[in-house]
Amino acid sequence: MRDQLSNLVFSTEKGALCPGCKEAVDSCICNQLSDQSRIEGLDGIVRIRRETSGRKGKGVSTVTGVPLAEKELKALAKKLKQQCGTGGSLKDGVIEIQGDHRDKLKQLLEKQGFTVKLAGG
Repeated sequence: MRDQLSNLVFSTEKGALCPGCKEAVDSCICNQLSDQSRIEGLDGIVRIRRETSGRKGKGVSTVTGVPLAEKELKALAKKLKQQCGTGGSLKDGVIEIQGDHRDKLKQLLEKQGFTVKLAGG
């Protein structure tokens, strides 16, 4: 218990410290470490599926397993949304595109050199 409460949160030398990596908040490397661990856990296959659960019956196409860092993943999501002409988002390494665009997404991702599988029914 005492170890949990005695974490250093401020240093006169570095200023505020990140609780995860113990570096200064300005030079925190937690995002890089989380990106690196997420990419290492992937099998190299990009999976596209259609999901409706929790969306009041509205379907979205989800793209998972893309082996890119967060910035490149965000740029890819933007490009895919533009190509499909719809909205979408990027949440926890999963690209969500509004509507059923699985076939178009598969073609676009294969052009960029990814191995793509259509998952789900």
